[in-house]
Amino acid sequence: MEVKQIHSMTQVDANAWNNLAGTAYPFMRHEFLLALEQSGSVCEHSGWAAAHLLVIKQNQLLALMPMYVKQHSWGEYVFDHSWAQAYQQQGLDYYPKLLCAIPFTPCQGPRVVVHAGIDTLDVLRLVLDFIKQHAQQHNISSWHCLFPELPQLELLRTLALSIREGVQFQWFNQGYNDFNDFLNTMNASKRKMIKRERRRVEEQGVQLVRIAGPDVNEQQWQTFFQFYSLTYLKRNSQPYLNLAFFKQIAATMGEHLLLILALKDEQPVAAALSFIGEDTLYGRYWGCYENYHSLHFEACYYQGLDYCIEQGLKRFDSGAQGEHKIARGFEPVTTYSAHWLKDERYAIAVEHFLEKERKEVLQYKQVATNYLPFK
Repeated sequence: MEVKQIHSMTQVDANAWNNLAGTAYPFMRHEFLLALEQSGSVCEHSGWAAAHLLVIKQNQLLALMPMYVKQHSWGEYVFDHSWAQAYQQQGLDYYPKLLCAIPFTPCQGPRVVVHAGIDTLDVLRLVLDFIKQHAQQHNISSWHCLFPELPQLELLRTLALSIREGVQFQWFNQGYNDFNDFLNTMNASKRKMIKRERRRVEEQGVQLVRIAGPDVNEQQWQTFFQFYSLTYLKRNSQPYLNLAFFKQIAATMGEHLLLILALKDEQPVAAALSFIGEDTLYGRYWGCYENYHSLHFEACYYQGLDYCIEQGLKRFDSGAQGEHKIARGFEPVTTYSAHWLKDERYAIAVEHFLEKERKEVLQYKQVATNYLPFK
């Protein structure tokens, strides 16, 4: 087996990539990663230079890993700015660094995909050796693998990498027949709270419409993008993704998309976009013109829960952060990242930092669990 590095998704056959990547995790699709590139959302100018790794034997693609050369730490959702500052204080360069991740997507999933019959640990060893050699040759400080699934995380742990933990909030379908069936698992106060929030949306004259990706029209995409952009502009920042990206994935992988539009007097006032996996709904983007009481909860959570129950999906991954999700039935789950730092001194310092942080994360998760609303 040999490792080949490519600098664009156009350099790998889409069918070969997708035959390995599958459809369970939509963010690993060739169409998704290609749209990031071709829309200009991911490029050298944005600080995300594609450097994907392919493992090949006799011209057959056996494994793949999405990877980027990063010139900053924005858009990752695993925050290492303090590590970069420590390097800077010593007159050293933390950037560029190598990042194995899906850009702007803090969702757990496979980070290396391996052909059936090939040992994943062997592939990881091969890839990591390549990365270390590449780092030496190109003045790369480190390699980071963000949000891997637990089985791959355990393999990465065996390779003497530093493991970082975090917490997100996700909902799990316990075989509910409908939304009321789910509500009946909650204590009375939280059950009443959610019913009141859904009722207030209706009382404000706001209606919610769910539209499958292939059925979203041009004007609706324009409207959604305006909402999405406003979310960033309200924080005096620019959106990571542009309209060209959304239009391209709508054309190439629309079956993975679910748009929820909020209408008042038949005019859109808010929108939320989710991605559909094999057994999971991924809540991703949201925006509104003006605030309506409880509308964020309805569009971003309750509509998604309704959809999961109706479609028999097992999980709703609603994205990073959000302690307000706990009262609405989203449980704290541990997320992971794996890190290799070329400079042994900083690798030791980071490991000490992570050892302390892991204890804090565990305590936070335990406290969050105590606030779950279930009976």
